[in-house]
Amino acid sequence: MMSRCFAFGATFSVLLLSAHAATTPPAAPAQPAPAYNDGLNLRFANGIAAVVENKPITVDDIRREIQPLIQQLQRDARNEQDFNQKLEAMQDDIIQNLIDRELMVKEFYKKKEGEEQVRKVPSSYVDNQIADRINEQFEGDRSKFLAYLRSRGITIRDFRREVEEDIVVGYMRSQQRKSQSIVSPVKIEQFYAENKDRFYRDDEVHMRMIQFTRGEGETDAQLKAKTQEVLDRTKAGEKFEELAKQLSQDSRRARGGDWGWMKRTEFRKEFCDPLFALKKGEATEAIILPEGAYVLYVEDRKYAGIQPLDEVRDQIERILLQQMAHQSQEKWLERLRRNGYVKHY
Repeated sequence: MMSRCFAFGATFSVLLLSAHAATTPPAAPAQPAPAYNDGLNLRFANGIAAVVENKPITVDDIRREIQPLIQQLQRDARNEQDFNQKLEAMQDDIIQNLIDRELMVKEFYKKKEGEEQVRKVPSSYVDNQIADRINEQFEGDRSKFLAYLRSRGITIRDFRREVEEDIVVGYMRSQQRKSQSIVSPVKIEQFYAENKDRFYRDDEVHMRMIQFTRGEGETDAQLKAKTQEVLDRTKAGEKFEELAKQLSQDSRRARGGDWGWMKRTEFRKEFCDPLFALKKGEATEAIILPEGAYVLYVEDRKYAGIQPLDEVRDQIERILLQQMAHQSQEKWLERLRRNGYVKHY
């Protein structure tokens, strides 16, 4: 029988990246106390916010998680009172996340019925993850890495255990996401019917453009003659894209004057009014401006209004999958919380 030391296979190589992205330690040494009053010492006088199984969640644990988020929180807060309210809510979220983390780790290592042994993370995965972090966060300088550990008062063995737990948490979360992979057509249609306003779009046009830059002393009449040549050749059957490659003097010449899909609000008025009066396959008359002359061509059109279901079906499916995965994970976490020992202070 295959050892439980990894029935995970290649999946874990992906988890290494996701766990690393979510839990990368800060490169700079942690500060002993924040420059602002976070209120944690008053909330948790004994320095412990909670105990999960036999592991404490400390004030220092909370501060380490919250420190990278403070600047954004200060920018978003309307005043000091708003900042303090947001800060306390964030602290509560972090405490819950740290509790859930411990419960997930416990669940991973718990021997399941029918299994020969407890699951383990191969040491090579942990070694590789630590090496990557030293390279990326400490510029490959082991002395900086060791200084970081000293600033936190932890050993290499402690850090190694943290990294292993990061990998475990990433794996456990990914398993919950994988459990939600199918959305019925009925649910997609129901979501569309109940949320049509979310799929409103503005007028859009897939535009190509030919530009003639005004030369020194060049008149409007001379510029118009150039644009008329473009219009005559287009009417004669030549492709606008090929004419743009030959004649245009703008930065998109090599792409056949292709500017892609653009909304009505993204155009200056001189372009917007004539362009959005056209249908697919039509070109504007000459647009003469002080800097030069332009001919705009409608490669395709999307009209303002609610997008048809077929156009947004994939988008709705992604939304529903995310919702289902979140709901499934919350139910799973609730079960872990009920079955685990958690004491809040």
